[in-house]
Amino acid sequence: MLRIPAACCTALALASLSLPLQPVSVGAQAEPPKALEGSGSPFNLAAVNALLARGDAAAASGNLTEARRYYDQARDACRRLLGFYRDLSGSFRGLDARIPREMDGKGREALDTMARANLRLAAVFRRQNQPEVAVPLLVEVVKVMTPANEDGRKAYQQLVELGFATTPYNAPAATTTGS
Repeated sequence: MLRIPAACCTALALASLSLPLQPVSVGAQAEPPKALEGSGSPFNLAAVNALLARGDAAAASGNLTEARRYYDQARDACRRLLGFYRDLSGSFRGLDARIPREMDGKGREALDTMARANLRLAAVFRRQNQPEVAVPLLVEVVKVMTPANEDGRKAYQQLVELGFATTPYNAPAATTTGS
């Protein structure tokens, strides 16, 4: 028969009293809190959108230097997110289609957010009379969003306004089917 010294039993009993008890539920388990959601972490699009909002507020108050800083931070965060989503998507291709699908969707959202940050940053440069710095940002938006997308059309229109491009793009009219 195994004999446990009384001192060990007392220590174990005291240690178990100090542990927080987790409720045990039968059926559906509650999801643990997500560390990156709402924490201000740059690893989610909500934080990137908050940076864009701060940049918008700074631009509206005329502080273009601060707006530029926030927009640059948003662009950098989007680039990092895009790379992480792409890497995870590729790692799971052929193993579990749900994960690449999720990462591809998140990547599209990050790309849209980056295009919006580029457009805002280009607007700051235009307000600062630095169109030569705005042009690469606008070209990037057209490249990643394509002129078929509204942001791509806006970027191309700004390139025409700046004189970088001269041929206006007239998007084809949306076709509707009648019954």
